[in-house]
Amino acid sequence: MIPRPDLPAFNATPRGVTAFDSALGRNIGGSWGTIATLASVDGTATHPMPRMLYGPNVAVRDLADAVHALCALHGRHPGVIDHAAEHNHQPAAQDWLEEAAAAFTEERTYLAHLTAAAGPLPSTPGQAESEAAISGQRHALDMLAQSDRTGCATGAAIALVLDWAAIRVMLDAAARRFGIEPPPSHLSDEMETASLVSALAETPAIERAMAFGAQQILAQHRGLWDLLEARASARNHQ
Repeated sequence: MIPRPDLPAFNATPRGVTAFDSALGRNIGGSWGTIATLASVDGTATHPMPRMLYGPNVAVRDLADAVHALCALHGRHPGVIDHAAEHNHQPAAQDWLEEAAAAFTEERTYLAHLTAAAGPLPSTPGQAESEAAISGQRHALDMLAQSDRTGCATGAAIALVLDWAAIRVMLDAAARRFGIEPPPSHLSDEMETASLVSALAETPAIERAMAFGAQQILAQHRGLWDLLEARASARNHQ
């Protein structure tokens, strides 16, 4: 059995902290610039595993493994955005959160269809350790999205919506391989989200809390891609 890869901790990750401090220190474009910088540096789009999964020659078992993992992390209700909407301390964010929660309900349905089409989880060494790792991530995200620190849960929800655009590219590639036509996504676009972030960051403390929530979502996503990369390698060598 392979050892479980080290996943980014809920409260720290060396790469994420560097991007976090750099973004806040430079204050590029205010609060939106901070979160956008975090997403561009530490988001799904910069990780090699999802880029490999976009390719035309990717093994179906690797796509299936990724779909199952994403469903395990984000396929349950209530999720990050639902918790953030329920525990929201920023009235100006409520409409956006409720709309995002409704849109993400459609994404969960899409994930469920893809998981069914993918078939059984591919046999992989270290399965029990992988399941424990994803369960730990899911718990970390639940705690983050229910934080009482004003701005933290909102930042987490915003980062999930931003990073989902890159995740969607992989899911849509999997859908086409499985013979499914990808449905349109109704999550907010970047312009609308940027306006929201600028309106919510009323104080430096709130801005920092939002950036922290965003950074933690991205760290957990990178941890998931690290795990999937290790699992693909293990299957190739078993």
